[in-house]
Amino acid sequence: MLKIEIFPDDVKLNTRAIPPKDGKPGRTLHEQVAYVHLGGKFPVQMKLQVDEAMPYVAGTYTVDSSSFMVNNFGGLELRRFGMKIVPLAQGIKE
Repeated sequence: MLKIEIFPDDVKLNTRAIPPKDGKPGRTLHEQVAYVHLGGKFPVQMKLQVDEAMPYVAGTYTVDSSSFMVNNFGGLELRRFGMKIVPLAQGIKE
């Protein structure tokens, strides 16, 4: 299971604006710093894109199953945009 951790210092959003380009409208992105445990000695810092202007609270999470899709070749992929995380259940060993 993939473990994602948000520390109390990282319960804030970094907002950035992407200007319009090639006839496409501009966008506003909300990102939050999180750390993913990939099996090494230390977790790796990552940017977690947040759909709403509401940051995730400090805690331990995993990737929600709605964040995955099956591609045109039958392989499993993580969605490029809109990844959601959910809190790890209390009974699951970390």
